[in-house]
Amino acid sequence: MIFEAEDFDDHEQTVFFCDADSGLKAIIAIHSTALGPAAGGCRFYPYANEQDAVRDVLRLSKGMTLKNAMAGLPLGGGKAVIIADPVAGKSPALMQAMGRAVEKLGGQFITGEDVGTSAKDMVEIRKETSHVLGLPVNEGGSGDPSPSTARGVLEGIKAAAKHRLHKDTLEGLTIAVQGLGHVGSTLAGLLAEEGVKLIVCDMNETAVEWAGSDLGAQAVPSEVIYDAEADIFAPCAMGAILNANTIPRLKASIVAGAANNQLATAADGAALRERSILYAPDYVINAGGIIQLSAERTGETEEAVMARLRAIGGTLTAIFEAAGMQELPTSEAADRIAAQRILAANSAV
Repeated sequence: MIFEAEDFDDHEQTVFFCDADSGLKAIIAIHSTALGPAAGGCRFYPYANEQDAVRDVLRLSKGMTLKNAMAGLPLGGGKAVIIADPVAGKSPALMQAMGRAVEKLGGQFITGEDVGTSAKDMVEIRKETSHVLGLPVNEGGSGDPSPSTARGVLEGIKAAAKHRLHKDTLEGLTIAVQGLGHVGSTLAGLLAEEGVKLIVCDMNETAVEWAGSDLGAQAVPSEVIYDAEADIFAPCAMGAILNANTIPRLKASIVAGAANNQLATAADGAALRERSILYAPDYVINAGGIIQLSAERTGETEEAVMARLRAIGGTLTAIFEAAGMQELPTSEAADRIAAQRILAANSAV
């Protein structure tokens, strides 16, 4: 049952959708609408079972509540997941069925791109609902949000390096990037421009070869990226990768990357602190994409978006300082700040 699920956290709604004609099997979770309509991407992933999909959508939707609160956006938190292979199982009809599912929620949930979906998919969803962001520029949208996510992560990495390593630039540092998808590859390119030595891994051999030939990156097998001799570890793939098995292996003094839900459990934030590893809370550092998509909805200018992206570094610095003064894991310090903002919004209603 949802109410008894480990990751259920007073979610407002969790809705299951099925469309037999297109083959759609999807779940939309709305965690909170305290700050505005719930917003979160539509993830298309071949989950091993329904329980894994439920766990992911509950965790991701709560993460979006925290992310939007910390970014100062007029949005609540939600997420959608489609249970299927994005290569073999995707079709225009299925994405349109997903659009009808979003429409049934009457504007309480706004979706966009995520793992396994693209701006092209958002065009199909828009055929059935207006509650969608991340459309191509030629369709009136702001385009792929992943470059904004990567730029926000870069700002966060700079803030973490200054706080922990007392470095004003990233030049000469070694950064291990786990995952070279849309965000990870863009981030790797930005880091290379900063004079960083890159260590990379990805299941996609073409992406790894590109990083080696174009960026001069050192490639390592995915299973040994945690053991890399690096100053900073940047997770940019799937979640729950910081856990009791991987944290003891880290050589880096900073963890700062784009992946969602990097901590497998809340205790893992404390484990990082115990090892004196500075953790940049994922939902703060990776907010660049939703910042761009929110601007698509509100009409904020490109200059305003860039200012919000730059502010990610300042937000993280404030979290690092608060965590130090309160002797807390940075993950807990961030959670407290976000909870205060949400509580204030609820109290104002």
